[in-house]
Amino acid sequence: MNTFKLEVFAQTSNHYELRLSADAEPPRTRRLDRAAVDELITLVRRDYSPDAAAQRVYGATRLVELGTRLAEFLDGDERWLTPMLAHPAGAVLRITTEQQRLRHLPWELLAREGAFLTVAGRAPLLPVRMVGSHAALTGPVTPGNRPLRVLFMAASPEGVEPVLNFEAEEAAILAATRRTGTDLVVEESGTLEGLRFLSRDYGPGHFDVLHLSGHATTDGGKPVFVVEDEFGAPTGATADQIAQAMQGHWPRLVFVSGCLTADAPDGGVFPSMSESLVDAGAPAVLGWALPVGDVSATDFAAALYRALADGGSLDQAVVEARRHLFHDRKSSYWHLLRVYADRSPLAPLVTSLNTRGRKRLQVRAADQQFLDPQTQLSRVASRAEFVGRRRVIQRCLRALRQPADTPGAAQGLLLAGMGGLGKSSLASRLLERMPTHQHAVWYGQVDAIKFRELTSKIRFDSVDQSIEVAKLLDNEQVALSTRLRYLFDADGPLGGTPCLFVFDDFETGNLDTRDDGSRVLAPTMAEILPALLTAIRDTGSPSRVVITSRYRFPTPAGATLTVEALETLTPVEQTKKIANLAKLRPESTINPAIRNRAIEAAAGNPRLLDWLNRIVGDAALDVDGLLTAIENEADRFRRETVLADNLLDSQPLELRRMLARINVVELPVPAATVHAVHQHPDAARHLQRAVQLGLLEEGTDPETRQPRYYVSNVLHPLVRPLLTDDEHTEACADAAQSLYQLWVLDPAPDGD
Repeated sequence: MNTFKLEVFAQTSNHYELRLSADAEPPRTRRLDRAAVDELITLVRRDYSPDAAAQRVYGATRLVELGTRLAEFLDGDERWLTPMLAHPAGAVLRITTEQQRLRHLPWELLAREGAFLTVAGRAPLLPVRMVGSHAALTGPVTPGNRPLRVLFMAASPEGVEPVLNFEAEEAAILAATRRTGTDLVVEESGTLEGLRFLSRDYGPGHFDVLHLSGHATTDGGKPVFVVEDEFGAPTGATADQIAQAMQGHWPRLVFVSGCLTADAPDGGVFPSMSESLVDAGAPAVLGWALPVGDVSATDFAAALYRALADGGSLDQAVVEARRHLFHDRKSSYWHLLRVYADRSPLAPLVTSLNTRGRKRLQVRAADQQFLDPQTQLSRVASRAEFVGRRRVIQRCLRALRQPADTPGAAQGLLLAGMGGLGKSSLASRLLERMPTHQHAVWYGQVDAIKFRELTSKIRFDSVDQSIEVAKLLDNEQVALSTRLRYLFDADGPLGGTPCLFVFDDFETGNLDTRDDGSRVLAPTMAEILPALLTAIRDTGSPSRVVITSRYRFPTPAGATLTVEALETLTPVEQTKKIANLAKLRPESTINPAIRNRAIEAAAGNPRLLDWLNRIVGDAALDVDGLLTAIENEADRFRRETVLADNLLDSQPLELRRMLARINVVELPVPAATVHAVHQHPDAARHLQRAVQLGLLEEGTDPETRQPRYYVSNVLHPLVRPLLTDDEHTEACADAAQSLYQLWVLDPAPDGD
């Protein structure tokens, strides 16, 4: 695209001089009264406010009128727009002015004869707001001869509305770039510290794009991007703080995807977050000037990264993405995307797919390592389907990444909880979030022979090294713990190769049941797991063990396991999950009564939602038949997935009655409320046993960081009959009184 530069120079207090130049041509100039500029700015502030944006519709006459006024201002009697629109490939208009209010006018609306020049015709125009006189990139810029590399960080703090659907954004980027492949690394914590660690670990120049998904606001006149602290609470980050986290090693593009990330408060008196990031050293930054819908922001990102991954230049990619919103999606937000840049060229980031010598993407999808042994189909949610579990993922990653010399550091992670809550999918997600580690995944029962398959699951540096490891693991004359210590030693075969060892569905064949119903390691696993954990501990290896299990069991002596219990999906997570289900999503053509009954029966259990999504569209059944099918499917789920081996019936009556009492509250409650509704001498033991068996969900309260408990409504039909009506009423009263005391009269300070 040909490049033009528009400079607005304040010649006197009453006049401006406009200068337009192209390449090496001498600039054209003309004078303009300040009154004309002030009139234009007043018009824009009236017709282009956030309130007006909320009522805006696609192709609104007011926007065309506003765009026409902007074009007349720029065009003048000299018809400056004509040469810009004459180039077949389009043109870039770099706008530079010390007058902030002029820089932040909506130049994207430029219109002539009722057509918007930035999206219409074969030669669209791209306005770029110039920041400063420097260029982070000088001379010819060579694109990487490889797939696009994106560092993706979503900041979604607790209590900040609206809640981001960042999972859909990530999934859309991956789907849009599937043909060429994109190396998308996700920073999951949403913190500046996490951004700093990843930037340091991958080194300068590794990433082509930094994608920040979140919200921007102002603090004392300074723009800030709302990130998370270590507990998920909101905190503001200035452009300089983000620059410090990146250690000054900016990628070619930063996309701050969120409402008001390119908004310049008070009509441009203060800079936007996007402009501030360029001023802090980023070569080019994209942001949204006003509130933007999640769907449109995601659609734009997908189109942008598709074009960049295909080898398109940055300016062409932005034009293509904007035109996609305008023409294909008919989105009213098409003009809100702003481009800020220094004087660096807007050149391609990577080469096109078939360029000679282009590197291939080496990443293997983690969900393809969780395959059913019989069907060889994935048993977990794909990267595009996974939603929610943000705080759980953050805690798990902190545990897995903790340095070995940290006091209390764990060698492994146990993901525990009721069947169907997505433990295996979460394990797959963790593998994706730790691309620096190799993966070895076992499903179900593991014995010595299965464990030796380690050599086929790990990529060693050489064939000789793989043979050495195979011989080592086969040598049963040496204790397994000794063999594994040699394996993980700094000078051993895996000394420089951190790994994640995953034992999925651990309860199948790896645990024995005691007379009291509790679980312990089966004899074979009682040799393998302690040896693996202690070898990691003794060598200080960064490798870790991940276990998914319905049941908890005693941690082997001398080792440390962090336990993370999964809970039923929250309402926000369930909404995101349902949006991915063709027959249960709101826009489905299925009878709303059927949809609502299926969602209610699933009670926030992701696997049961998947099951019910498959049956609600059965055209052979009438309404009554579908309702019966839903109840039957939910009952089958309880029997096969949750209550295998008569788990509930084998427990003491008072433990089951405790579950019934807790179930009167349809949200997680603290331990004090559990004891308030279950006033029994063995209450503590019942609580511990129910958690160990996965009958009672034990999560973590995001505000107090204390345990909280919940009985899934999946169990409601089985536990409700255990209480009389009077006992049910009494439990409701006890729970209400306890929660009123804890949450209203005596709320604990954050973190206590």
